[in-house]
Amino acid sequence: MTSITSQTGGLADPAATTARLTIDLSAIVENWRTMRALSGEASCGAAVKGNAYGTGMAEAAVALAKAGCRQFFVADANEGAALRKLLPDAEIFILSGAFDAAMPLLVENRLTPVLNSLDQIAAWTSAGNDRPAALHIDTGMNRLGITPAEAVEIAENRAVEPTLVMSHFACADSPDHPLNAIQIERFAEVRGHFPEARASLANSAGIHMGDAAGFDLTRPGIALYGGECRNDLPNPMRPVAKAEARILTNRVAKAGETVSYGATVTLGRDTRIAICGIGYADGFHRSSSGSGVPLRREVQQAGMGAIEGRTVPLLGRVTMDLLMFDVTDLPETLGVSGQWIELFGETIPLDDAARAAGTIGYELLTSLGRRYARRYI
Repeated sequence: MTSITSQTGGLADPAATTARLTIDLSAIVENWRTMRALSGEASCGAAVKGNAYGTGMAEAAVALAKAGCRQFFVADANEGAALRKLLPDAEIFILSGAFDAAMPLLVENRLTPVLNSLDQIAAWTSAGNDRPAALHIDTGMNRLGITPAEAVEIAENRAVEPTLVMSHFACADSPDHPLNAIQIERFAEVRGHFPEARASLANSAGIHMGDAAGFDLTRPGIALYGGECRNDLPNPMRPVAKAEARILTNRVAKAGETVSYGATVTLGRDTRIAICGIGYADGFHRSSSGSGVPLRREVQQAGMGAIEGRTVPLLGRVTMDLLMFDVTDLPETLGVSGQWIELFGETIPLDDAARAAGTIGYELLTSLGRRYARRYI
């Protein structure tokens, strides 16, 4: 593959970086096509909120639009306004809805708010807007959305005539959870009161539930960016992001010595250490630290970095700007100053790196900091 664009992220000189992030736009597109095929008769949109889950909304959304995606979901009106500049003809839904301070952006940029409460419905209608709006119905998440009873009342008095009615699964990543069937049933019943509106329920994991959850429009998110979306299936998505750290220097520590803050690791042998220029300021969580640090679980101790496909263990606590890896078992030509260590991507799956930190791929991707030199391929 060849690089088609780059993003400095405000770096004065990307070549001088100690952290780099490679984003495969063709993988995002292929993942969307996979989710579109699984969506059956439903249209397939894309959630690009949170800067496209940390991968870059501008680059990801444009690539998806070129592939045929027409509906996009973002968190707030500012994200929507930025996206409108890139995609003048797309249908852009604002998940945070409508409130007074957001009205100018919503109207000026032809954004479709997802109305989440009776107050938001009143604010939108009282403003005299003739723009389309969507309606969020809570079917069991107890987060955003009006109740089914409120939705029925709105349908009867025609307080708002939504272009889309939607809800959100609470447990789609666990397909056998009884709440899934309850939510599908509740949503199907309520959407019947809005025969002119499209209906959307399925997120990435929900798409795997089949036609019963598909309705008219699906809205995949994490699956587009290579993350796991179900607990019971191998991840079928192509990896999208690869994070790497530059090796700044090497040192040899003697058996019996300790590494990093807290002296949590005592070396059992003379150890060649690679010190790398990434830390928790770059979104590589402190809870990913090596032995002796809480939340180090479910992943082998030796699986936290990779050089040319060979895994190397993380040593000691992650610090603000630095990581240490044990490269003793590599050939002397590998793991040396100036080379790069993969933190996740090709050899180490995103979700393995996230589990090592006691979190999920969503959080790891979206928390990547500003110091990465980004390359899009």
